Amino acid sequence: MDTPPHEAAASAARQEAARLTAKDIHGVALTWVDNAGITRVKAVPTARLAHAAQWGVGMSPVFDVYLSDDSAVTSAHIGGPDGDLRLFPDLDRLTVLAAQPGWAWAPADRFEQDGAPYAACQRGFARRMAGRAARSGLELRMGYETEWVVTHATEADREADGPEADGRARRYAGPGPAYGMTRITGLSGYVRDVLQALAAQGIDVLQIHPEYSPGQFEVSTAPSGPVAAADDAVLVRETIRAVSAHHGLHATFAPVVEHGAVGNGAHLHLSLWKDGVNLCRGGDGPLGMTRTGEAFLAGVLRSLPELLAVTSPHPAGYLRLAPSMWAGVFQCWGPENREAALRFIPGPAKDLQGANAEIKCIDATANPYLVAGAVIAAGLDGIDRQCTLPAPVSGDPAVTHAGVPRLPASLPEALGHFRGSALLREALGDPLYEAFLAVREGEHARLQHHTPEAVVADLRHRY
Repeated sequence: MDTPPHEAAASAARQEAARLTAKDIHGVALTWVDNAGITRVKAVPTARLAHAAQWGVGMSPVFDVYLSDDSAVTSAHIGGPDGDLRLFPDLDRLTVLAAQPGWAWAPADRFEQDGAPYAACQRGFARRMAGRAARSGLELRMGYETEWVVTHATEADREADGPEADGRARRYAGPGPAYGMTRITGLSGYVRDVLQALAAQGIDVLQIHPEYSPGQFEVSTAPSGPVAAADDAVLVRETIRAVSAHHGLHATFAPVVEHGAVGNGAHLHLSLWKDGVNLCRGGDGPLGMTRTGEAFLAGVLRSLPELLAVTSPHPAGYLRLAPSMWAGVFQCWGPENREAALRFIPGPAKDLQGANAEIKCIDATANPYLVAGAVIAAGLDGIDRQCTLPAPVSGDPAVTHAGVPRLPASLPEALGHFRGSALLREALGDPLYEAFLAVREGEHARLQHHTPEAVVADLRHRY
């Protein structure tokens, strides 16, 4: 959406509002994701949807410098009490919320009051980068995995989540072994309702299963375009949150729920296409990649140290990024290597559509629109540089001592690479780049003297 909708959109919105009213839908949630990775919302009555589509809904730009605890910093271009933006709902994504009766949802694009695109709109950034790829005849197909932990949402459990709480006081839902059917059996109604709600909202689920940690699950959705994939990630997360509440459960997507335990990731799968052909297969590059597909992935791999500030932007994320935990902390790639930051998935031999790559060093504190856009920028840079992949790595580098560099082990280290990244500054543009950096520095300053346990507790119920 390069220009805000006006009369034509208002006409379409009136028809949508009539359809929603007939379904007893009374409110429409308009969401965007800020630089702290928090999904923010303005809601309008269904009867006001046409007005919102024509004129937008007001919202202060200051939320782009909010931290995860709702305190605010400032930046060179954004900050303070002045100014206002207009949020315009994307009617193409208008969705009746299956787990929130009486509500619909639409992601919002943000514009200045005069109709100019807002330079720090994260959804707009993802769209710009997808457009940059399209001008080269390239199409990205992306899909996020969503991991979460469910606990019983009792008052005692909430009190147990104080900064120094003993994690054993929490009552995890769905006991049983990692990937065990026991957990599905114990929560079969809950998992069914998650699947049912996502299907009703048009989300194509590939698989759902118990994960490694107590009470942990993962759902994977089908690939789509970069902006649509980020929209899906937001909708999936809020749907899981709503279904959990209906079952008396609390869902957390925080990167770490218990210090020292395996945390929640938000891995990104991607493939590169041209003229309907998957460039991750059918070529003479490594493992059958085309040379363009190889160069794109090589660009992503090359830029991972600076990308990490975007993909794991909160201090808590670095408590998850530990070796030998399948979190992808080593700057390497390998076929089906879950310790590599970039895992290549060749797919079945006869499935030419199935080959893709997975970026593992991502968690849910990341803004999915920023992740999509930054990854595209890095991949296109790899194509421009005609980058090639190094030799693939097998096994766990922490065990084999293969000499593979580790990615930054702390947020300040990642920010050092981000500050020096001309690539990401150019792609994001100064207003978004500076606001994002200010938020990241603010999160570090706020938590730098906390114990790991306190950092985990601080974030547990914010995501």
